[in-house]
Amino acid sequence: MSECCSINAEKIAMNKSFKKVNVTSANNLKLPVAIIGGGPIGLAAAAHLVERGESFILFEAAKHIAGNIEKWSHVRLFSPWQYNINKAAKKLLEDSGWVAPKDEELPTGGELVEKYLKPLTQLPSIQPHIHLGARVDAISRKGLSKIKTAGREKLPFVIHVETDGGHQTFEAKAVIDASGTWSNPNPANSEGVWTGDETSLGQRIVYGIPDVLGSLRDQYKGKKVLVVGSGHSAINALLELDKLKAEEPSTEIVWVIRKSSLVEVYGGQENDSLQERGALGIRLQQLVEKGHAKVYTSFNLKRFSEEHDAITVTGYQDGVLVHITGIEEVISNTGSRPNMALLREVRTMMDSSIESVDALAPLIDPNVHSCGTVRPHGERELRQPEHNLYIVGAKSYGRAPTFLMATGYEQVRSVVAALTGDWESAAKVELDLPETGVCSVGGQNNSNSSCCS
Repeated sequence: MSECCSINAEKIAMNKSFKKVNVTSANNLKLPVAIIGGGPIGLAAAAHLVERGESFILFEAAKHIAGNIEKWSHVRLFSPWQYNINKAAKKLLEDSGWVAPKDEELPTGGELVEKYLKPLTQLPSIQPHIHLGARVDAISRKGLSKIKTAGREKLPFVIHVETDGGHQTFEAKAVIDASGTWSNPNPANSEGVWTGDETSLGQRIVYGIPDVLGSLRDQYKGKKVLVVGSGHSAINALLELDKLKAEEPSTEIVWVIRKSSLVEVYGGQENDSLQERGALGIRLQQLVEKGHAKVYTSFNLKRFSEEHDAITVTGYQDGVLVHITGIEEVISNTGSRPNMALLREVRTMMDSSIESVDALAPLIDPNVHSCGTVRPHGERELRQPEHNLYIVGAKSYGRAPTFLMATGYEQVRSVVAALTGDWESAAKVELDLPETGVCSVGGQNNSNSSCCS
């Protein structure tokens, strides 16, 4: 096995040494498992718990299910339905008469919700256990702060929730945190720090993938728009702006990235197992080569300044101070970070650099490789020092940008198996993900590398 994907043996051994405490053997036998987050991964966890006859309670901060997806509902996924539907959820749905979409079709975020997640939440086995408009602010052990050790694994978790009705608390015998990272974006500032000059821009800077060709068309047409970032969200924004530019030629596109090479951003292209993911890179390269965007590579954004209704962006490009003037709108796609505040009073072990679950860091660290596939992992790697607490989904990846939905589905399958005492099933982790066609190892691109397979 290649070094780039080897797991830190000490970290795994430390996790493995934790005493296995089944929820069924604790004093809180009749309590449910609490799921934080009503997106695809949280709902997949619910489906697996239903499949195993285990009670649960799910909290979604938005007023409707999958609130984060609403923010990019217009975006078409690059992965087809076959990778976006959890097996346990599919079985529950089909038993109710639901007909699955065609495997090869590519859904938008909105279609993912309407055709899959909403029908799932309407099932009698799931719907009564969902709390919408319920933001989890904190998780603790009943009667103990995190510094107290003796007997804490025998006490229930207390989930502190804010709703329209005020503060409420719920008890649970286990917690699966699938709250994601989308609603907690990184700043555009290259140092990762929120500064007053950035926050003062208000609505003129959007974090995420705005609906450029739809509801926000008037905000961007004929404007000089800056896109910050080099991931799939930034690529989507650039391609949408390019379509707008074709219809409104006065629209200008400026793109700044921290990477020194655009080749890495273009990805595997024809070699990508996901055709649409590869096509994003092909279309992006065409956009750049046609001169439809002014591109600044190796750009470290330092500050924003606003004068006479125009924004000046200042940064360093290869050590030289550069001012980009006349910007009217900014789209920032520099990734997201996990909100760990709600876990402050329970014991966690997270990587100090990318803020992922500690044992996953060697597998996903973008400083080492940027593969889209990750070695199979499950309950053992996700286990926290706090017994029966698991961080799953995009949040388990911290700031790493390579998470795929299918990865989260396998995570929760393994975790639920462990929580219900099926350690044999929990240990049999299998994950078949499509190859990106390119792997960056130690900063070197290698389309033939198998370091991430």
